[in-house]
Amino acid sequence: MIINFSIQNFGSVKDKQTLTFEADKSDHLENSYIIHTNGLRLLKIALIYGANASGKTTILKALEFLRDIVLEPETKKTDELDFQPFLFDSETPNQNSVISIEFIANDTKYFYEVEFFRKAVVNETLNFYNPNKANVYKRPTDINNQFTEIKFGSKIKIDKTIEKNLEANTLWNNTVLGGFLKTNVDVKELKEAVEWFKNYLHPLIFTKTQLEGFVTSKIDKGELSKLDVINILKKADFHISDIVIQEEEKEIPDGFIEFVKKQLKAPDNEVKKLEEKGKITSVNIEFEHTVNQTKYTLPIEMESQGTRRFYGFAGLLALLIKNSTAFPIDELESSLHPDLYTHFILSFLLNTDKSQIIATTHNREILDNKDVFRNDAIWFTDKNEKCSTELYSLAD
Repeated sequence: MIINFSIQNFGSVKDKQTLTFEADKSDHLENSYIIHTNGLRLLKIALIYGANASGKTTILKALEFLRDIVLEPETKKTDELDFQPFLFDSETPNQNSVISIEFIANDTKYFYEVEFFRKAVVNETLNFYNPNKANVYKRPTDINNQFTEIKFGSKIKIDKTIEKNLEANTLWNNTVLGGFLKTNVDVKELKEAVEWFKNYLHPLIFTKTQLEGFVTSKIDKGELSKLDVINILKKADFHISDIVIQEEEKEIPDGFIEFVKKQLKAPDNEVKKLEEKGKITSVNIEFEHTVNQTKYTLPIEMESQGTRRFYGFAGLLALLIKNSTAFPIDELESSLHPDLYTHFILSFLLNTDKSQIIATTHNREILDNKDVFRNDAIWFTDKNEKCSTELYSLAD
């Protein structure tokens, strides 16, 4: 679970801003909002409210960036990290950026911090608490020689040969956790941290993210129960009684192979398999509606945007209930009626155990609906006179 998350000199954020999931002393809606773990009281949800261009999405993008540099390390040391520092200042473009996060993985508390600029990771630290603070590693980078050094803490027992292999695989623009993914070594704390980023923290969901395909794929692979999704849709009063998923083989359209190569940058072996097969598999989704005891089916393309959006959200909700996981979501209320928005949040709060949501929103009802929302779960973004994003809690 996420405890807190800090950003400095990233996008519209200049000075250090921190979002925390630690609950304040209020016991308002305690049973539905609070996760008790490791002596902490953590919130299940954080909603970020603010005007357009105030920096709401930047907070989520920073979290996504951190996940990416852990799980998708650059393959060449000449590649640059995909971000921009704060640009409305003469000094910040030449200063390092910093992102840090505290989280719980396998009942152990971790602190992870990365300092970087476009070309390289400058410093990196991973600490754990068991129960007292101990260092897993510190990583300074020799910028002149473009070389990574890794200094493991006294409680981490690691062979020098393995340490050198890990250093060799951690390019100056990689994180140590990213280098660990490329190295055949077994270090418990590194493995737990990497698996937390992979399995607990999901990629950012934008308003245009095609959740339909994601959810359908999960159902098709048996990773998600179709019945669970249908039940969630029924409770939201969509009159959907079944989801019909059919696969159909089609000839590859002209120009598709070229598109896969250039735009999707698919691996050569995958492109070769596609060329040899000569066909692609099309997945068709239909919703069965039961009206007056009569069943009707509609292709998903004929459903409203709200129905299609909530089908995706029903899948997310089923995953949040089934697993311990976190989803960052941009504009949570997009294409959802306010009542459906509230229904989704309540369903999440009342049925999940150790899952979390961090989302941006324009929905003003969260500001005065005290029957549903806690003050410490609501955050504001605002631009100061220097055009930099400031983040603060309603509880403050």
